[in-house]
Amino acid sequence: AMEAGIIVVNVDREFSSPFAARATVLGDNYGMGVSAGTYACTLIEENDISDPVIAEIAGIDALPLTQDRSRGFSDALAACDETVDNRVAAEFTVESGEEQASNLLQAAPELDIVWNHDDDQGVGVKQAFDNAGRDEFFFIGGAGSCNAMQWIQDGEMEATVLYPPTQAADGIKLARLIAQNKGMSDLVQVEVPRRVVLNAPVVTAENVDGYTD
Repeated sequence: AMEAGIIVVNVDREFSSPFAARATVLGDNYGMGVSAGTYACTLIEENDISDPVIAEIAGIDALPLTQDRSRGFSDALAACDETVDNRVAAEFTVESGEEQASNLLQAAPELDIVWNHDDDQGVGVKQAFDNAGRDEFFFIGGAGSCNAMQWIQDGEMEATVLYPPTQAADGIKLARLIAQNKGMSDLVQVEVPRRVVLNAPVVTAENVDGYTD
């Protein structure tokens, strides 16, 4: 398409060739892990949790994105001298989320913090928590979904870390600017950047209203 003169704006998965797209919009998988781990450290400090038991429910371990999220989480926890004590991997589905979360709960009779990589599999994860009657821990989600936002508002989830759901919309915005030969108004650079990596913010009860839409 690019060789034929058709401008390509790529979203979410980076092409292997730098010639395949004029611009690429990405989420930050490593940054998700860092945000989740940093927030976990904050919870540990604010709640004066000694020797916390931290669990991680990952996605598909064979995928680089899961590896990046786990690496970011581990690196951030290391900054406050903590590590992951219990870890399972699901498959980004509701069914696998429930199954693996149930396995996790059986293996860990007490937990302080649980980070789940994906809020879609999180529907099953939360079901496992509810089935077991377990809520003694801070539950942190990942990626962001309407369900997660509602759980935060209802006090059933502490926070979620966004894998920005705005990527497609942001890609369209950039495509329009490129087509109009415009840049991004707050940058001195007169053209749209070739690569944009969106932030992975932590959404909590304090700021959820700003992200729900």
